[in-house]
Amino acid sequence: MATDAPTRPAPPEQIRAVPVRHPGRWVAAAVITVLVAMFVHMLATNPVFQWQFMVDNMFSPPVLRGARTTLLMTVLAMVLGVLLGVVLAVMRLSPNPVVSGAAWVYVWFFRAIPRIVLLFFVANLGALYATYELGFPFDRQLMDLFGFSGDLRFLGLNGNQIFTGFTAGLLGLALSEGAYMAEIVRAGIQSVDPGQAEAASALGMNRSTTLRRIVLPQAMRVIIPPTGNETIAMLKDTSLLIAVPVTTELNFQLRAIGSRTFQIIPMAVASILWYAALASVLMLGQYFLEKRFSRGFGVRETRAQRAARRAREVGGSQ
Repeated sequence: MATDAPTRPAPPEQIRAVPVRHPGRWVAAAVITVLVAMFVHMLATNPVFQWQFMVDNMFSPPVLRGARTTLLMTVLAMVLGVLLGVVLAVMRLSPNPVVSGAAWVYVWFFRAIPRIVLLFFVANLGALYATYELGFPFDRQLMDLFGFSGDLRFLGLNGNQIFTGFTAGLLGLALSEGAYMAEIVRAGIQSVDPGQAEAASALGMNRSTTLRRIVLPQAMRVIIPPTGNETIAMLKDTSLLIAVPVTTELNFQLRAIGSRTFQIIPMAVASILWYAALASVLMLGQYFLEKRFSRGFGVRETRAQRAARRAREVGGSQ
C-alpha cells in the first residue's frame, strides 16, 4: 500500500538587512563643520590677535623661565601634597579619635578656603609674626617665674624671608593640596578588600608594613586617576601665584609683556596655548600611569584565547 511522501517546508526567504539611517548625525556633523569653519575664519582674519607678535614673544627667555618655574612649582607642590595626603589619610583611618579628629579638622579647613585666599594669607604671614621660633611654650613666662633669664627656643626663622615669593607659593599650594589628596588616598585605601589586611595581620605583619606592601599597591589603581586630575589642576592653579606674587611664574611673565606692550589679547592667547600644551603632556603621562597600575584588572578573554584554553584543557584530560 503506497503512502504519501512527507512534504518539506518551504525554505525561508532571505533576510534583506537594511541599514538604519541616522539623518541627525549628518545634520550634527554639518552644523559642527560650519561652526569650526567660522571659528577658524575668525582666528585668521581678526587683526587683534597679532599672531606674529604673539609667536615672537611667547618663546622669549622670560617666558621660558616662567614655564620652567610653573612646572617646578607643580611638581614640588604635588610631591609635598601627596606625602601630606598619605599621612592625613592614615590619620583619618586611625582608631584613635584624637588623631582622626585632628586630620578631619585639617581636611575640613583647607578644603573650605579658596586657594587664592590661602596664598594671599600665607604671603602676609611675615606681618603677623616677624620671627617664627621653635621651643617650649610659655618659656619666657616660666623662666621669669622661677627667676631665670633667657628663653627655651631652639630655632628662629625670619617670617619676612620665608613667607615670600616661591617659598610662600609652594607652602600655600602644598597645604591646600594635602587636604584633597588625603580624601583621594583614603578612598583608595578603603576600596581594598579588608580581608587583605586581615590576612596580612594573620601572617604577622604590622599595620605599617601591611599598608606599605599590601594595601597601597592595590589602592594605586583607584588613586592614580584623580591624582592625575589634581596634578593638571595644580598646573593651572599656579597662575594664582600672582597673589603672592611670584614674578618668575608663567602667567605673570605673559601678563607683564601684554601690559607693557598694550597687546593684552595676543598674550592671553599665548597663555592659553602654553597651559594647553603643558596640560596635554601631563594628560599623556596620566594615561600611561593608569595603564601601568591597571594591569590585570578588567581584562577580558578573547575568543582565540578561550579556544586555546579549552584545547589545552581537552588535551590535558586525555
